[in-house]
Amino acid sequence: MSRVMARSSQDMSKRHYHWSSKVGTEDGEVPTSESLSTQVKKKDEDKVASVVPAATSTAQATRRKLQAVAISKLRSALTVFGKNRLNLNTALGLGSRVVGTLFGYRRGGHVHFAFQKHPTSQPAFLIELATPMSGLVRDMASSGLVRIALECDKEKEAAEKKSKALRLLEEPLWRTFCNGKKCGFAATRECGPREWDILKAVEPISMGAGVLPGNNNNNNNEEVGEVMYMRAKFERIVGSRDSEAFYMMNPDTNGAPELSIYLLRV
Repeated sequence: MSRVMARSSQDMSKRHYHWSSKVGTEDGEVPTSESLSTQVKKKDEDKVASVVPAATSTAQATRRKLQAVAISKLRSALTVFGKNRLNLNTALGLGSRVVGTLFGYRRGGHVHFAFQKHPTSQPAFLIELATPMSGLVRDMASSGLVRIALECDKEKEAAEKKSKALRLLEEPLWRTFCNGKKCGFAATRECGPREWDILKAVEPISMGAGVLPGNNNNNNNEEVGEVMYMRAKFERIVGSRDSEAFYMMNPDTNGAPELSIYLLRV
C-alpha cells in the first residue's frame, strides 16, 4: 500500500513539473498575471504600430490628391481670367498712340470726337459735344491752340464696386470747357451707321482736314449735308484711373499740339 502511494505521489510531481515547464517562460519561471498582461499589451501595440503607418500613408496620399486638384482648378481659373482680361483690353483698350477724328456736319452739326486704336477698328471712345462744328473751327482758326477739358463726377452714392468697375472712357455725361470757357455738356455715344460711314470714308487719311460731300445714301434716304473733319494721330497719356489726356501729334507746330483733350473725373 505504501509503495502504491509513493508511486502516485511521484507521478503527480512529474505531472506538475511538466505542466509548469510548459506554460512557463524560457527561464523556467511561471508567468504571473502582470507578465501576461504585459505580453498582451505588447501584442496590441505591435498591431497598432502596424496599422498607424498604413493609415498615415493613406491620409497623406488623399491630401496630396486634393492639393493637386485645387492647384489644377486655380490654374484653370487664372487662365480663363487672363484670357477674358486680354479680350477686354483688345476690344476696349487704347495704346499710347491712337487715331483721333474730329467731325461734324457743317450746318448745325455738333462736334464729334472718335478715338480708335487702329484706323480700321471700332471707336473705343466716341463723344458728342454741344458745341457746333462751325464754332470750333473758328476758335481753332483764331487762336491756333484749342484745349478741351471734359469733366465728370464720381459716383458718391453708388457702391464702391460699381464705381471701380466703370472705366473713365465709359462715363456717360461730361461737362465741357474749351480754352477755359464752359461750353455746355457732352455725352458718350455708340458708333451708329452714320458715324461709321464717316470713319470709313476718312480711313485712308492719316493726317489732314477737309470736307466730305453730302449724299442721300443713308438708311432713311434722308439728305445728308457736308461733313467737316480733322484727322490726326494723338499721344495718349494716362495719369490715373481718373485722368487721361490726348495730345494731337503735328510735326508742323514745332512740338506744340494744336488740339488737346483732357478727361477728368472729379
